[in-house]
Amino acid sequence: MLINDLPRYEILDEAALAELERGWRRIVSELGIEFLHPEALEVFKSAGQEVEGELVRFDPDWILEQVAKAPAEFDLQARNPERTVHIGGNHMVFSAVYGCPFVREGAERRDATYDDFQNLVRLAQSFPQLDSPGGTICEPNDKPLDSRHLDMVFALLTLSDKPFMGSVTSGPNAVDTIAMAEMVFGKASLEQTPAIISLINVNSPLRYDDRMLSALVEYARAGQATVITPFLLMGAMSPVSIAATLAQQVGEALAGIALVQTIRPGCPVVFGSFLSNTDMQSGSPSFGTPESAVGLLCTGQIARHYNLPFRGGGALTSSQVVDAQAGYESMMSLWPTFLAGTNFVMHSAGWLESALVSCYEKFVVDVEQLRMLHAAFQPLTIDEEALAYSAHQEVGQGGHFLGAAHTLERFRECFYRPLVSTTENYERWNRNGAHDTAARASEIWKKTLEEYEKPPIDEGLEGELKAYVDRRRKELGD
Repeated sequence: MLINDLPRYEILDEAALAELERGWRRIVSELGIEFLHPEALEVFKSAGQEVEGELVRFDPDWILEQVAKAPAEFDLQARNPERTVHIGGNHMVFSAVYGCPFVREGAERRDATYDDFQNLVRLAQSFPQLDSPGGTICEPNDKPLDSRHLDMVFALLTLSDKPFMGSVTSGPNAVDTIAMAEMVFGKASLEQTPAIISLINVNSPLRYDDRMLSALVEYARAGQATVITPFLLMGAMSPVSIAATLAQQVGEALAGIALVQTIRPGCPVVFGSFLSNTDMQSGSPSFGTPESAVGLLCTGQIARHYNLPFRGGGALTSSQVVDAQAGYESMMSLWPTFLAGTNFVMHSAGWLESALVSCYEKFVVDVEQLRMLHAAFQPLTIDEEALAYSAHQEVGQGGHFLGAAHTLERFRECFYRPLVSTTENYERWNRNGAHDTAARASEIWKKTLEEYEKPPIDEGLEGELKAYVDRRRKELGD
């Protein structure tokens, strides 16, 4: 978990914030938002909002009253208490790629399997730059659709001792996630501090679907954290202007957060942003774009304006392979992620091909980028020792510092040491196989899995979790 004390990069002035406020207020009050869930509609109706069928028109001031009940910061407990994270403020929490149906391993692109899911959880556990494996780190297509959430939660709870994300594809799936978490953490502990954080996507524009809402309701009742995220690709799910998209994002997100707070005041929530644009020539989604970077910087400023922790960014790319495009688009996403001080970063490692692919090699390359940015976003200490005047005295004019005492005392740790990058000269690089970045990353992930050690877990608890999975799978099959 990175503590980012550096200044935030903010590009909106007071007039711009006021215009966005006017924009989202008009959307929620005049156009309204659809909520395809009877209980959510009843909650809004009881709270005095205008409900017409499945459409809700809001009093914007009422939304802000509810949003004000949400905590600005909260802890998310892990199975290993030393890995518990803090979400909000100057803390940045990083989780792996999420939701991909395919996997790429070297040159092979194929359907993701449960073996892949477990391997990616193991990798997330192994790299300290990742604070969480996330949730659906890939879609295990070889497991039955109606029960695969059980297998995923089981793997997340046993192969990693970091915080995890819950299943959100239905209300019953959320109930299963909560039940399994209660076995690990205890119901009383969950009531006090959440151990589950879950992604609730808005079916933009201006609609929450029944499946996501049913999961939201269950997690809110249980006091577990949710990331309320409008899914916005400019030109498809929102207008083509960044300003219009930001106004829509605020209205959609705050309405969902208001629902959570009405169900359970004080329940932890995260203002979510998934904002990029559509390639207007092909109709395909584009990632790592200047527009998405600007949107992310604005989102951070907006979330702080409403005193909410926020999610955004990640190592996003549209590239099909681990190439230069994958690198520069991912860094184009990660730099604003850090500059904005994003509190919860999904898709931090492994994203490829516009979220269709979880890639082993990209996972390692992204960890390298995270390591570099973690090092860059540290405060710079300038004092007498750092000024190294003694080294200048020793070397004098026209010499070199390679053999200076100051250098010899610090050379092992004075600079960043790369995980994947190579600084070999051409002859040595060629002699060692002339491996490119993807090939070197392939060696690293395989070695990391060989060295992986499963975090300790009580055998009885693991057996209890397995028994729950087996019982529920049978019930769902019946």
